[in-house]
Amino acid sequence: MARETYAALQAKIEKEINKLQKKAEVLQTKRRKPVISSIITSMREYDITPEEIVAAYGAAKPGRAATGRRKAGPAARPANAAKRAVAPKYRHPQTGETWSGRGKAPRWLAAEEAAGATRDSFLIKE
Repeated sequence: MARETYAALQAKIEKEINKLQKKAEVLQTKRRKPVISSIITSMREYDITPEEIVAAYGAAKPGRAATGRRKAGPAARPANAAKRAVAPKYRHPQTGETWSGRGKAPRWLAAEEAAGATRDSFLIKE
């Protein structure tokens, strides 16, 4: 058997990928049909119009497009979106360094805890 070239192997893999993507689309369509049917049945049962659904769908999640789907997780936020600043929860009395209490504890707090101090002793009292 002759060796396949890189281009031929890549074309073969891409063909298989396309085939699997089409299978996935068919499977999703099959799974969606009964859900859509159930929604239509409920809409008829409760005399709900498509316009009411559109209005409720738009009002339920502000900032969400009525026709689009939203990604889950961190990828859902646009790349240029700014992170919200979180107010500090802990402050070192000598250095003034702060920590919000989110994520891994900073080195100064870990060192103080290792020396015997409690985390609560660094809480910022408002």
